[in-house]
Formats: sequence, C-alpha cells, structure tokens
Amino acid sequence: MPSKPRRRAGGFAEVIAEVAATLPPADGSAGPYRLTPVAAGGFQDALGCYWRLARGPLDRRLAKRLAAGADEMTMGGWDGWHEDFPEALVPVLLTPEERPAAWLEALAEDHHAYEFRAADGRTLLYLHVCC
Repeated sequence: MPSKPRRRAGGFAEVIAEVAATLPPADGSAGPYRLTPVAAGGFQDALGCYWRLARGPLDRRLAKRLAAGADEMTMGGWDGWHEDFPEALVPVLLTPEERPAAWLEALAEDHHAYEFRAADGRTLLYLHVCC
C-alpha cells in the first residue's frame, strides 16, 4: 500500500499570514493607508464627535430625502475627506445651498449613499461617487 503524501508545513495559512502582515491595521489608525469611513464602520471628526455608520448603501428615495433633511452632508470619493489631524478625519461639509447641485451630480454618476449617526442623534449623509 502506498504511503500518504506528507503535508507541507505552513501552506495556505502561511501565505495568508504573510499577506496580512502587509495590510494596514483594521482600525485605520496607522500606516500609509486608512480605511474609508464606510469600511471602518464610522469615524471620529476633528471635534471629537464619533459618527457611526447607521445604514447603507441607501436606495435612491431615502438618499434624496436625507439630502434635503440630514443635519450634515458630504460628497466625494476618498478625496472628499482630508486629513488635517493625524487621528481624525474631517469631512468636507456641504452648505444647504450646495446640496441640490451635489445630489444632481451624484445622480449623474455611479454613486452610493450612506447614513452616519452621531450619539446626539444628528445625521450625516455621505455620497460616495465611484469612478
């Protein structure tokens, strides 16, 4: 009877460990790359307010309603956020006058809408425009 071939040490688990060592930390707090607020499940702004991902991607009707009624709104790809502080992401907030044009621009492009909530109940609509 032929003997069973021997398993190699490491194998797939070893490859996964090597790849994982090159990835940025899961919290997005260090390294050359940060997780997007959607991937991280939330973000802390420069004022110390934590915005938690409440839901998304949203359907068009709900996103349109939030574009008019959310407390805050921001739009863009990753370039819609800038790093003024090393530990915080600062959203580029749109004024109420800029919101209708931003909503029309998002409709013309491939986009995803996400709702974030602060502990005090405020809502933030984040329109992520895809390339």
